[in-house]
Amino acid sequence: MNREYTKWVACWGNATSIREQTELRYTKDVTFRYPLFMCFDGGALRFRFSNLTGNDPVSFTACVAKSSGRRTVDTASCRDILKDGKKEIVIAPGEETESDILEMDVTAGTWISVSLYLSGYTDMNAGVLITGPLSRGYYGYGNQMYDADFDDDLARHTNWYYFLNTVDILTEEKNHALICYGDSITAQSWPDWLTKRAWENGFHDISIIRRAVSGTRILREYQCITYKAYGIKGETRFPLEMNTAGADTVLIQHGINDIIHPVGTDVNIFRPWSDLPTVEDMCRGFTDYYIRVAREKGLSVWGGTLIPIYGWRTYEPFREDLKNGFNDWLRTTDLLDGCVDFDLAVRDPDHPAAFRKEYNSGDNLHPSEEGYKAMADAVPEELLK
Repeated sequence: MNREYTKWVACWGNATSIREQTELRYTKDVTFRYPLFMCFDGGALRFRFSNLTGNDPVSFTACVAKSSGRRTVDTASCRDILKDGKKEIVIAPGEETESDILEMDVTAGTWISVSLYLSGYTDMNAGVLITGPLSRGYYGYGNQMYDADFDDDLARHTNWYYFLNTVDILTEEKNHALICYGDSITAQSWPDWLTKRAWENGFHDISIIRRAVSGTRILREYQCITYKAYGIKGETRFPLEMNTAGADTVLIQHGINDIIHPVGTDVNIFRPWSDLPTVEDMCRGFTDYYIRVAREKGLSVWGGTLIPIYGWRTYEPFREDLKNGFNDWLRTTDLLDGCVDFDLAVRDPDHPAAFRKEYNSGDNLHPSEEGYKAMADAVPEELLK
């Protein structure tokens, strides 16, 4: 092992949440393959697998290989990922596990792929949906874990990432991780664009670790199967997701679902008006659940303003006022080390409640790809150094 490599740093990571609840909960005899961009040189890897939201024990085998960044891998480089010296990895429901250390030379700017084979019936309730230019997985029927490529007739792409939670690399002391924490806005493209921006602009000592779950709120969570996939609330999620090797800073863009979800039980029995927070409630939750915990873990804490919602299906002026009040607090509080003004970056200067036309995906809540690039560009270089 190279003596220059003395520090463990997360080089790739996601949240773990509850899979969308449907009539199809189990799978069998399926291989998943996840290409991962490597931003650091290193001499060893370790892998965290999660069944945090699972209902049953899960069992699978896994391997890692140098990758094209798409579906194909270099089979000569393929190495089994072991746990306690064994190929079978077993995780109890509600638990996570870390693999044995795997000595493997990794070159910054290249790709590896992690492949998982699920031979028996497996509860698929621990995963997360993410998108972006660096985020595209694949699955194929049968055991194709060691194959250079999947059979075209037996494979498709997926943006659901199951069980694989974090990859750490043993690397140089100068390298560190920035955690991006949030909901569907962060589960989508801007962290990938930030990774690309950092790499293309020579910031090669930072990794961008995404901890995001669509639909999540700071203050509430759903227990019904209709919305359970919206994930656990911030008070529960945040301490778990800050367990990130080599992280020194967290950037939090979270809270819009607290504002837009409540509609009253006459409209939706699962979304009562009692769930609607005040600005004070949101600031208190952000302070108690996020800032306090991050400080206890030695992290710098940055906030990110909430972005436009004008035209969203539950939009009302009182929600706009609530969003703006919370954003004003994020911009001005001395409890944070800084604030990234995502709202200013993507809003229409002539109609600040709305997106600029080219930055709107069309649903008036999520940005377009150009909008996500603008969000990534709004992150100051201070956070990338």
